Amino acid sequence: MKHSQAEILREYDLSHDIRHVAGVTFDGRHVWFASGDSLNALDPDSGEIVRRIDVAAHAGTAFDGRYLYQIGEDRIRKIDPQTGAILHTIPAPGNGGDSGLAWAEGSLWVGQHRGRKIHQVDPETGKVLRTIESDRFVTGVSWVDGELWHATWEDDRSDVRRIDPATGEVLAKLDMPPDVGVSGLEADAGERLYCGGGNTGKIRAIRRPRGAE
Repeated sequence: MKHSQAEILREYDLSHDIRHVAGVTFDGRHVWFASGDSLNALDPDSGEIVRRIDVAAHAGTAFDGRYLYQIGEDRIRKIDPQTGAILHTIPAPGNGGDSGLAWAEGSLWVGQHRGRKIHQVDPETGKVLRTIESDRFVTGVSWVDGELWHATWEDDRSDVRRIDPATGEVLAKLDMPPDVGVSGLEADAGERLYCGGGNTGKIRAIRRPRGAE
């Protein structure tokens, strides 16, 4: 396993307007993040919030290339980002104990926080197709370049790790600085992993190791 310290590339302090950052996703242009009662679009270049959608947004956020998915309480809602309309709703597998959310291979991948699990879920029915076990509380979940990453936050420590999607084995781990927690997690198409900062109202971009790094 490759083990190193996370390299923080940029910090977005939204605490003047946002009390809590939960799920995080990236649509190719904006970083969308959940903040309890709204889903917000952040311009990663300017650091400004440029859009808000009023919807229950308590945990993970995902983007499938066209639509957003948002966990609110014990439901996952499919949302049209252009209009804010809720198009479809399915039950969340953790029944309210859900955390991260990602889209890959035609499925939703849902973290179950204290259950220390990631579930592959049918986006139409909510049926659990497969479950991956973790050894720590699971927060954010992200797929990028065929790699499955997830964040952990337990005992006041957080790390971001790449795991084998078949076995759950930890392949690489990035330790966050002391007292820096990670709630949501999402990758862009380049070198960045965006990390929600929970009740600090911050989002941090850290460097994603590539290849043999």
